[in-house]
Amino acid sequence: MQALRTENVSFDPRTSHRTFNFCVVDAGLIKLLPPLVERILHEAPNVRLHVLQLEPQHLEPWLESGKLDFAMGSFASLPKGIRRQPLWVERYVSVARRSHPRIGREPTARAFAAEKHVLVSISGSGHAHQMAERALEAAIPQENIICRIPIFIGAAVVAKHTDAIATLPLSVATVLAKDLDLQVITPPLRLPKIDIYQYWHGRFHRDPGNQWIRSIFKSLFSKSLATSR
Repeated sequence: MQALRTENVSFDPRTSHRTFNFCVVDAGLIKLLPPLVERILHEAPNVRLHVLQLEPQHLEPWLESGKLDFAMGSFASLPKGIRRQPLWVERYVSVARRSHPRIGREPTARAFAAEKHVLVSISGSGHAHQMAERALEAAIPQENIICRIPIFIGAAVVAKHTDAIATLPLSVATVLAKDLDLQVITPPLRLPKIDIYQYWHGRFHRDPGNQWIRSIFKSLFSKSLATSR
């Protein structure tokens, strides 16, 4: 019934007062929200965004019910009923404070493993970041992982104020390195590249508002897809 109603109602972003609900890990928020908010302020001044906290067990039913209009990230376990569109390919770098007494921009594997690390752990989320998490755990002695934290921003803040190193997606590391005056380090180990998608349920595929917000994300964030591999 909801699909029948929305598919036959026109959507004008200039006059709409619709609120779009979505979820994304905090690394995505840093990349997504500033350009997205700026675009909406110009094209859809009365449209509002509501970012919900990622709850893995609810992701599929919330997309199906319409509680979420879409989700962003890399969730390979979502079923075929959830549509997806690739946006960009994410790779990993590490960050440390510029005055770090030992680490340089291209450390050896031994020097990297010998440092203290703050590890972003989102286990149980179904997000592909868990592959990078496992690779770091295999390369770094457990006694050198001094802190596990579920948010990327928090890991960068710890690196800013301590000698600990944080390993983050490049898109978030680039922003936070500038804002927090961090140095970006090339980690001397093989870390996975992650395909980032936007997800929505098939029953809202033809909803004009949903189509519009998806097109905004596609135009803003798919530019680097061809060059990031």
